[in-house]
Amino acid sequence: MRELKQSKYIDITTDYGFKKVFGSDTNKDLLIAFLNELFRGRKIIADLYYNKNEHVGDTEDIGTVIFDLTCTADNGKRFIIEVQRTAQDNLKKRMLYYSSKLIADQAPKGNRRAWNYAISEVYIIVLMDGFAMPDAGDEKYFLHDICLCYRDHDKIFYDDLGFIYVELVNFVKAEAELINDLDRWLYVLKNMSSLNGLSTYLRKPIFEKLFQLAEYSKLKPEEREMYNVSLRNKWDAESIRSSQEEQLKRAREKAMAEGKAEGKAEGRAEGKAEGKAEVITNLLSSNKFSISEIAELADVTVEFVKQIEAEKAKGK
Repeated sequence: MRELKQSKYIDITTDYGFKKVFGSDTNKDLLIAFLNELFRGRKIIADLYYNKNEHVGDTEDIGTVIFDLTCTADNGKRFIIEVQRTAQDNLKKRMLYYSSKLIADQAPKGNRRAWNYAISEVYIIVLMDGFAMPDAGDEKYFLHDICLCYRDHDKIFYDDLGFIYVELVNFVKAEAELINDLDRWLYVLKNMSSLNGLSTYLRKPIFEKLFQLAEYSKLKPEEREMYNVSLRNKWDAESIRSSQEEQLKRAREKAMAEGKAEGKAEGRAEGKAEGKAEVITNLLSSNKFSISEIAELADVTVEFVKQIEAEKAKGK
């Protein structure tokens, strides 16, 4: 079993670490700051409320932390922020389901005509830790900001439903390359547990609070135990995912090798058949041998000779 490293700071992408940093009213300024950076000025959150229930999802199966938040900005908005520690099947469909439920839950039980579908804005924010965006191909974007658009041009069709996927595996900036607070947030999310202190690149009040909150030495004994369990769960998930990716890679390489070998064999067979067809055509043109004799001489079936004979006749 992998040994626990007593890092100075906790890994805030673990279940426990994420809840510790972002999951309470006393620390909601950290979550507000992070969310505002993700929206990059498009939305400004002034306050947020943690809904008591976690969003309906298969949390017991996928080992994720899911917050259901009501955010207040220019008008009422609802957010789900989610830490995904393992790659999920049908990730995009799951997020679409979560968003549709948030929309449907706003409908009153009666008098919908008076309500007139006054739906507040809904956004799904997915923090993807350790796995790539499905069907991303060779793209290396670390932020995917998605809305409903017209297919034929870039005009937005509906701006009150959006999805923001943060792909941490593609965020590879070093400290000296951090140019804005979004960079700083993603850097600490990905690297917190390997840092030794607050560098000059992160010297801001919001990050000073974050680092103080994330110190392992300040955790109570029961908190340390919960964190250690959460960290092991994350490592187990990473190990399973890595094993699955390696198996998939080997399977693809084997399939490619077998495909190449099969292609070469087919090519040799086709070349051999073409050569024999030419021999058979010459033997037929000589009018000295019967069909069965030509089949025996060319080491082919009688049917194959008859096929060449028919093609030769058509050629005339």
